[in-house]
Amino acid sequence: MNQFDIKPDELTVSVVGLGLMGCSITACLLMAGHTVIAIAPIPSDMTTAKPRISEHLQRSFEEGITTTTQEELLSKLTITEDYGKLGPCQLVIECTLEDEDIKKDVYGKIEAVVAEHTLITSNTSAIPISLLQKDTRVPTRFFGLHWAEPSHTTRFLEIICGDQSDIKQAEWLYALSYFWGKEPTLVRKDIRGFITNRLMYAMYREAFYLVENGYATVEDVDRACRNNAGYWMTLVGLFRWMDLTGVPAYHNVMKDLFPTLTNSTEVPKLIDDIVKSGGRGVANAHGFHEYTPEEARLWKETFEEFSYEIRKLALKYPADVVKRKMAAKKEGKPS
Repeated sequence: MNQFDIKPDELTVSVVGLGLMGCSITACLLMAGHTVIAIAPIPSDMTTAKPRISEHLQRSFEEGITTTTQEELLSKLTITEDYGKLGPCQLVIECTLEDEDIKKDVYGKIEAVVAEHTLITSNTSAIPISLLQKDTRVPTRFFGLHWAEPSHTTRFLEIICGDQSDIKQAEWLYALSYFWGKEPTLVRKDIRGFITNRLMYAMYREAFYLVENGYATVEDVDRACRNNAGYWMTLVGLFRWMDLTGVPAYHNVMKDLFPTLTNSTEVPKLIDDIVKSGGRGVANAHGFHEYTPEEARLWKETFEEFSYEIRKLALKYPADVVKRKMAAKKEGKPS
């Protein structure tokens, strides 16, 4: 991680697309010290983006994530519809809709104005990077940067190489992401959905199967996830969990359980019905759970509050927490 001489305050970065994630990514980059050129492909973002970003920065200052004031951080932000402003950027993060045609159009506008050495990345959550980089003029400089919402508080980031990506530049992105407060995963071989989405959608698929076939309610499944996996996943991942709790037991269970898990390739009827009836979750108080408008608003606020609180706890247990404890013991310091 130390092979690159990285100084975030000397790097100009762009975010193209200023929806919910684009705004939280922008906040994260500003807090890391970057100058940020934020492109608004949708005209309405010109009025909605700055208040969102400002709110993230103010809350982060209050929570101690940054010691720099909102005003000072915003002084390094430009929000514009003009792609011509991307000239000085060393890194561009595309954060538009999950539509390949839209992304292809955006990449053309980006490559028309940036330098040859500028890295271009996509915050796609599922489209293969090898597919997207075919839509670019210089595919070797194209990567996936898969963030999680809220991007300015979570430790999560996936850096994904496509078939033609330059691995050295991927390693530079990997090193840079530590300045963003991430514990990144470098995905060296492209696969649809990358790592976390493949794991999570396998869980989503089984959750739908259990509900649609009457084994449990939506509330039951959510409760089980909260009180089991949700209890330990901030500290450890799947493989460490099996190490901690006994590898042979999982081997025995897998032999009998795996054949019974659903392998359906269809979109579940439960989610299909909700989407076709216009449901968007708490955004319009219509999702898997029932909400009054006030409940939906409070769930959104509670999630935001939780994201800051869980960050404080998670930071006490970084990926190298045991290595740090061992080092402290060697030095005779309390761990």
